[in-house]
Amino acid sequence: MLMALSGCQSHPIAPGTVHLTLWQGVNPPPNRDVLQKLVDKFNQTHPQIQVESLYVGQGDQQMPKILSAVVGNAPPNLLWYAPMITGQLVELDAIRPLEDWLNRSPLKAEIDPALQEAIVLEGHTWAIPFDVNNVGIFYRPSLFQAAGITEIPTTWEALRQVAQKLTIPEKNQQGLLLPLGKGEWTVFTWLPFMWSGGGELLDPSSGASPVQLVNSGAIAALQFWQDLISDGSATLSQPERGYELDGFLAGKVAMQITGPWTLGQLQDTGVDYAVMPIPIGVRPATSIGGENLYIFKTTPAEEKASQVFAEYVLSEEFQTEWALGTGYLPVNLKSRQSLTYQEFISQQPVLKVFLEQAKYGRSRPIFPGYNRISENLGRAIESVLLQKSTPEAALKLAQQRLDLALGQ
Repeated sequence: MLMALSGCQSHPIAPGTVHLTLWQGVNPPPNRDVLQKLVDKFNQTHPQIQVESLYVGQGDQQMPKILSAVVGNAPPNLLWYAPMITGQLVELDAIRPLEDWLNRSPLKAEIDPALQEAIVLEGHTWAIPFDVNNVGIFYRPSLFQAAGITEIPTTWEALRQVAQKLTIPEKNQQGLLLPLGKGEWTVFTWLPFMWSGGGELLDPSSGASPVQLVNSGAIAALQFWQDLISDGSATLSQPERGYELDGFLAGKVAMQITGPWTLGQLQDTGVDYAVMPIPIGVRPATSIGGENLYIFKTTPAEEKASQVFAEYVLSEEFQTEWALGTGYLPVNLKSRQSLTYQEFISQQPVLKVFLEQAKYGRSRPIFPGYNRISENLGRAIESVLLQKSTPEAALKLAQQRLDLALGQ
């Protein structure tokens, strides 16, 4: 193997086979099957590059593994992960900037320009977008009908009223599931409510800290979630398992905050489902989600081969198959505009909701300190949902901890 890699230094792809590892946390499991089929297709058409796709857990589970691998000088070649890890990987000098390669590729012009914010930091391109999505509220139309609900809620107050009607203790049925936990999933699904409430995470005009967790939108969003729990119209997920759909599929939960990546799983179950945009506080908003593909610093041969795989991921072919199989929105504009994809969304009206809502999407910051923001916001949200603190007190404590962590 060492001889093969040595031979690839001057001739990066041939002769010999370059073996690459891709770490990913694709969920739910049916989506991993889609990815594996696409990786298998790449391996069949690129015999001199063989990619091994490895599921290494959900985001919060992956972080210790990723950081340990980087520190131990044994990283994977490729990483599928949410953009907020970018700053940390840049600080660790773990990933390869990609602008020189990407600028030469015709595929650059096919990437949705709205995704630039999630791949560029301090003038360098650190990743390519792998997929994109945003957050809405899935609901069970049959449960709405049984409760006599004929209008989809479009405001926070209407959502609360509908959740109350859908909460039927004698049927062990809850109106809405909210995520319990301090992890990124909780923060990701709460942020649309903060933005919709008029809040902002970053305040460049602030003299003390550009990050202002104590803002009117954040307080209002936390109060809204706490009120949903207090009046019994919402229930909490298992700790750090807010993405699981078991209660929704069983008809025990009428509404759940999630995204289009669940379509593959939902289609296989045969249950009825539909989706609504995030109801409005003072303005429309949603969280832009999705993952990037990072190329780690390894050997010239492996990095060159990783770029070949990255081009495959960006291609119209890959993006269309990935979108059709999982529900993710394509990052490639040709894929999004293709006849195949247009026919697909005509049969999947829920996707139209996410595509139309995308214009209100907001990205989470990708600078190095975001993990600290998320960690402290997560603790504040959990404290409020468990009725251990008021929203304002929880956010003030989170701000104090964040300022200490960031040296403010």
